[in-house]
Amino acid sequence: MAILSKKDQRLILDPLADDNPITIQVLGICSALAITAQLKASIVMAIAVLFVMGVGNVVISLMRNIIPSKIRIIVQLIVVATLVIIVDQVLKAYAYSLSKELSVFVGLIITNCIIMGRFEAFALANGPARSFLDGIGNALGYGVILIIIGFFRELLGSGTLLGFKVLGDPIEKTGLYSIGYENNGFMLLSPMALIVVGLIIWVQRSRNKALIEEN
Repeated sequence: MAILSKKDQRLILDPLADDNPITIQVLGICSALAITAQLKASIVMAIAVLFVMGVGNVVISLMRNIIPSKIRIIVQLIVVATLVIIVDQVLKAYAYSLSKELSVFVGLIITNCIIMGRFEAFALANGPARSFLDGIGNALGYGVILIIIGFFRELLGSGTLLGFKVLGDPIEKTGLYSIGYENNGFMLLSPMALIVVGLIIWVQRSRNKALIEEN
């Protein structure tokens, strides 16, 4: 017997593919462009959003019946800002160099339209359990795209992954560099992130005719 019903399973699985917040809903593009030059930063941002969305959706859901409609956006901002501050303080305490690298982009999670959108569209209308699954699903869908972009940008732009040289040493001319390979510095610029996102969208929609017909 499955732990989750098919309806609940879709809350997690759909954002990973056919309802991905970045490639289908075209939300959260700014962070995908800004922090994906390094795979480590992409992973940390994905984990941060996973925490904020998972916990935030539950908090908003628990409060949904006592939040006055006129101030619901303010309450949502307070909740997400509190969670982001927690993330920021944890990063500063345990990964200070990475915290400096991510800089203001951690704070910008507060205005991430994916998070605010799920608060407004789902958490305010559903119970804590389903809201948690929705938050986790959308955060995973967002994180997967960030990690894919970060993987290719760092690999092709720097020849490294998580800081480790995987294509060889460009100075000593080992590995691929021994046959004339050169890092593509353009991959480290934001426009290339947009191109990679575009390629992912193209691949995803090419394999799914239903998405093509809807758009």
